[in-house]
Amino acid sequence: MVNIKFDNTYSKLSNQFYEEIKPQPVKKPKLIKLNKKLSEYLDLDDNFLKSKDGLLALAGNKVLRGSKPIALAYAGHQFGNFVPQLGDGRAVLLGEIIAIDGKRYDIQLKGSGKTSFSRQGDGRAPLGPVIREYIVSEAMYHLGIPTTRSLAIVSSGENVERESFLPGGILTRIASSHIRIGTFEYFFAKNDITSLKNLADYAIKRHYPDSFNNDENIYKSILAKTIKSQASLVASWMSVGFIHGVMNTDNTAISGETIDYGPCAFMDHFHPQKVFSYIDTRGRYSYSNQGQIMLWNLSIFAQCLSPLISNNEKKSQTIIIDSLNLFAEFFEEYWMSNFRMKLGMKKSFPEDKKLIQSFLEILLKQNIDFTSAFRNLSNTKDSFKEGDYIISLSKNKTSIVNWLGAWKKRISKEIRSIENIKKDMKKVNPVYVPRNHILEKIIKEAVENEKFSLMNDLLDIIKNPFIEKKNKKYFSLPPSSNEIVRNTFCGT
Repeated sequence: MVNIKFDNTYSKLSNQFYEEIKPQPVKKPKLIKLNKKLSEYLDLDDNFLKSKDGLLALAGNKVLRGSKPIALAYAGHQFGNFVPQLGDGRAVLLGEIIAIDGKRYDIQLKGSGKTSFSRQGDGRAPLGPVIREYIVSEAMYHLGIPTTRSLAIVSSGENVERESFLPGGILTRIASSHIRIGTFEYFFAKNDITSLKNLADYAIKRHYPDSFNNDENIYKSILAKTIKSQASLVASWMSVGFIHGVMNTDNTAISGETIDYGPCAFMDHFHPQKVFSYIDTRGRYSYSNQGQIMLWNLSIFAQCLSPLISNNEKKSQTIIIDSLNLFAEFFEEYWMSNFRMKLGMKKSFPEDKKLIQSFLEILLKQNIDFTSAFRNLSNTKDSFKEGDYIISLSKNKTSIVNWLGAWKKRISKEIRSIENIKKDMKKVNPVYVPRNHILEKIIKEAVENEKFSLMNDLLDIIKNPFIEKKNKKYFSLPPSSNEIVRNTFCGT
């Protein structure tokens, strides 16, 4: 039998880091989707994954040779409130695998049954949220944004009870690791400095091995590198109108990857205070608040590292404050770079930020779709005639025409042809993102009718989100008034 080649390291840490537990079998597993390209990259045998034994492994019904299933322990701040023990309550890490380029990845089943961390939960996941995570995580990957990925969707053949009874599903998630800020919080809260140090040393070896090659304080180094990667990540989210929805510290991976796609969404019309999560009634995780929240999360991470950075508390705090103060600079740099590119600007001039902000203000005041506006700006004719899409979107033609005039004047400083500028803009402004109303339709068709053609169409389209495809206009259009999705739910 062909097997998955596991190469496990996290499970060699102390058993305080995890619970050894097998996934709970399901009644009638069925493979709904397999990510062929990802399986090839991970050096997995596609035929094996499609076989009976492969299906049983992806469903959690069979533990393969070399796998050491574990549920990870971690804590976390949820909506600002500290919970000392959370952990994998509906997920089991099967082990680690090495991709064809030598990179190490976790392979995890999400929705695989109860663990000791499940609290009041059933450890299962409805099929709908599993489909959402598969699609959105793959869309993020093809948009060029660091993310966990999805290898497979399996339906369980069982119902899970939420507000109603829903078909169950299991997601096979692939991640550079599942080490979260909350993992550090777990040991810091216990004052277990030995385990905290072991975790930090493991994380550095896995994610930042170059930190061991110099005389610098390695714990200061992991903080600095994490601050920079998270600033870049959130700026990238915002450049495509993405709202994570639940940026708790247990949903913040130190790898710099987007993780835990619960009540996430891409904005339709632009609004800086836009919130999708049904439970985020105060807008803690709104679109424009994401940078500030990430800094808050990183301050918690820094606090956890403080006893490792220096035995001298005053010295440690000075290093931490100096490190955290760099976040705003990094975030501004990445945010400006992303939005400059979206407007076709490679050079840097003082007036750029005002030009970007004034465009966003037009989108806000005139209720214009975020994705469509930026994409269609690259199709705008030099003459700025009434027929231009970006102008036709606007209710106030004067304001957009005036802005276009300022933009044209600015891009004339690029010393590149307008054709090349627009080509570059089309490389960063997607035609397609997984829009909320389409995701809801996909999930409804899958759950109610076991139909997956629309899902497969969207997954095919988002492999090249910057390339317009014939006869696929539906996937690029904003929702009509009766299709707007205002709230999303975690679900899993």
